Amino acid sequence: MALPATDRRPLTTAAAAPAVTGPGERTPDLLRWTGFGGVVLLTAAAWTGVVSTSGGWATASLAAGVAGVGLVVLSWVLLGRPVLAGRPRPSSRWLKRTLVLWCGPLLVAPPLFSRDVFSYLAQGEVAARGLDPNTTGPAQGLGAASEVVERVGVYWRETPSPYGPLFGAVERTVAQVSTGDPVVGIALHRLVEVLGLVLVVWAVPRLAATVGTSARAALWLGVLNPLVLWHLVAGVHNDSLMLGLMLAGTAVALGALGERVEWWPLAFGVVLIALAAEVKMPALVALAVVGTALARRRGGRVGDFALAGVGMVAVFVVVSVLVSLLTGLGFGWLRALGTSGRVNSWMAPTNWVGFLTGGAGALVGADIMQTMIGVGKVVGYALTVVGIALVLRAQLRGRIGEVTSLGVVLGLVVVFGPVVQPWYLLWAVVPLALCLPVGRAWTWLTGVVAVFAVLVPPLAGNFSGRVGHLVAGYAIGVLLVAAAFVVLRGAGRTAVRERATARV
Repeated sequence: MALPATDRRPLTTAAAAPAVTGPGERTPDLLRWTGFGGVVLLTAAAWTGVVSTSGGWATASLAAGVAGVGLVVLSWVLLGRPVLAGRPRPSSRWLKRTLVLWCGPLLVAPPLFSRDVFSYLAQGEVAARGLDPNTTGPAQGLGAASEVVERVGVYWRETPSPYGPLFGAVERTVAQVSTGDPVVGIALHRLVEVLGLVLVVWAVPRLAATVGTSARAALWLGVLNPLVLWHLVAGVHNDSLMLGLMLAGTAVALGALGERVEWWPLAFGVVLIALAAEVKMPALVALAVVGTALARRRGGRVGDFALAGVGMVAVFVVVSVLVSLLTGLGFGWLRALGTSGRVNSWMAPTNWVGFLTGGAGALVGADIMQTMIGVGKVVGYALTVVGIALVLRAQLRGRIGEVTSLGVVLGLVVVFGPVVQPWYLLWAVVPLALCLPVGRAWTWLTGVVAVFAVLVPPLAGNFSGRVGHLVAGYAIGVLLVAAAFVVLRGAGRTAVRERATARV
């Protein structure tokens, strides 16, 4: 079936602009190696922070970390210009190789920007001891004095795992193979997340072809962006596995809805999405998007939508039961679905009213903060449900495409959810990078990614001791990035002049 007009967007400028060749094409290579220098600095800063956090080492470590973050973000933003200008370089293959290059140093770095991987290790130890990690927190299952528990963030020591049984099985396997060695455990978890990223890289060009947009533009904004490097690779978050399974499943499922519905590929894609939800539940919305696409393919009537919905739910239930039983972890994960919402996330917009009113109430002796945060979360859930219903209705009527629907729905889940973390943005950023038209929307999305990439400071050591180290470290790091910008800007102007001379 030919996709509706709303699904077949014209190729972006990156795909349609005339090719320009000339000696100025060396500029992307300069940006590639500048970004590589940034990840090397960040990795070195992380290891320096592990070795020493006192005196000049602390300042040097923080300066290198800040400079590394800034150089990668700067290089990534500037790479967007040749991508969107339609120059022959960087190509999709060049962007993929750059991703591998930039990931390389981070693969051997200690966990950065977050300590969640230590929670994974602790939850895996709980599961390896035959306990249910979805009902038993690390401190309860391993003992508060355990070395494994001491590495876990304070918020999560008493908290059971909020993840699905598939990831619970991964955690348990890592604990059994690593035999408690945290270095081996982190390496194995990082390997799992890299495999998830490989699935993302595989799926993005295929989804771009479905939508009719530029694969290399989507790779630049959706995959090469700093949030992927920081949180999926360096931070070792299981969102990588969730995204990889979800996007791969979506690509396979939508590809099966052609002139004739190919039922086996469709079923395989739906199963992949269901497995993604067995890692983290937000992936479940992709089943709603694929089900709506199937309903539209079969006529777009209410009955078609209901029948497709029942089919998606049935597949999810079957997959959930099989994974829960085969892994031996049972169904405790159903009781843990709201676990992550116990933390009062300051980034979540639904919590802001609670923080403000709670602060005002504290001035007059009224303890209302938690109550108002609870009200905000309920409002957020309601807005999410209503928003998803409206988006799916628009998709069913053909006003928006499937990938656009997926990006907007995941955006609603993030914005109105009870917890917001910088890496959650990737749930929406990757699909939106596939369907947003080049222009103001891309500029806004690029800006959001860049801001959140520098919002969380690099955890290259403990810098809480002296304010002087913080000020000096950030000042040196910012100056290094500013100097690099001046150099790169000069190189860019030279490249422009060389291209103009070549055309003449």
